[in-house]
Amino acid sequence: MADETNEPASASFDQKEVEQMVAPAPAEAVAPGGVVTATAAAQQAVRPVDFRNPVFLSEAELRRLRQSHDDFVRYLGARLSLFLRMEVTLKVASLATVTYAKFTDGLPSPTHLGLFKIEPIPGVGILELSPRLALSFTDRLLGGRGLEIAGDRPLTEIETALVEDVLVIILEEWCGQWKSELPAKPAIIGSENSGRFLQTSPRDAIVLALTLECVFGDCTEQIRLGLPYYTAEPLVKKMLVRRQKEAAVAPAPRRAEWHASYDRITVPVRAEWDALELTLREIACLRVGDVIELPATLCAETRVLMNGAPKFVGTVGLDTDRVAVQLTRKLPSEESSHAQPDGRKIS
Repeated sequence: MADETNEPASASFDQKEVEQMVAPAPAEAVAPGGVVTATAAAQQAVRPVDFRNPVFLSEAELRRLRQSHDDFVRYLGARLSLFLRMEVTLKVASLATVTYAKFTDGLPSPTHLGLFKIEPIPGVGILELSPRLALSFTDRLLGGRGLEIAGDRPLTEIETALVEDVLVIILEEWCGQWKSELPAKPAIIGSENSGRFLQTSPRDAIVLALTLECVFGDCTEQIRLGLPYYTAEPLVKKMLVRRQKEAAVAPAPRRAEWHASYDRITVPVRAEWDALELTLREIACLRVGDVIELPATLCAETRVLMNGAPKFVGTVGLDTDRVAVQLTRKLPSEESSHAQPDGRKIS
């Protein structure tokens, strides 16, 4: 029988030993040579990063692009209101770059999708209208009141043909904002009622996605426009360069022009002093020959009024045998606006 003292020790650990093993070791700040040790790097704050939402435009570029689309929705709302003979209110809800898969997965089903091309640039874009909004448009085009149509159903062929006129207007106005960069002409090439089986772009392709909030009568829905980024990139880059040049070149201040018709216009001019204040009793006691003392600096604070409004401050003096005022400074417009026609200030 073997000696019991030579048996291997038990492999089990108590709770205290387990806690010591899993406890983080003290981190060293910086190792010799300026290299951060692994334990110190592990204790640094970790921030989550979502690589699924690609960003191809900087924040400044997106801001300029949003400003351009604000003008687009204003013109589009006015044109749709004239076309439908009923007020259409539009607002930019979002503008971002997303993957094609994320854009199509976010489309409701059923819906109405208009597939379009923009000549002469390649690529196929998607313009989506909810069935309720599309049916409200068709109801108005057929002479109705444009009320919201309950229920989501695919559009018929006649309704699709009517809505296509609205889609063309939207695309023409959208292309109109790029007319300085490239004359573009949109064309509808097809329609679908679901985005599940669309294959107009690879699923990992980047799409410039624009979402508009549309209010038409009692119907409030969204309009989505998706264009492959390789299609929109030439237009966007040229537009951003043009806007940067326009912002860098400040317009020259416009100088007032003199017209011959101004030559015969007469303006009453008066010089006055804000000398002193007297009580009513002191004024009643004044007699011929009395002397009123004035400060010596009063001559340099002569106000010149034009048509009852103070405009300049000058120094009064003599020019041969005539009293003259040399203008020294111009009064701000605020002081001129707080004067009555007779020159008195309004407190």
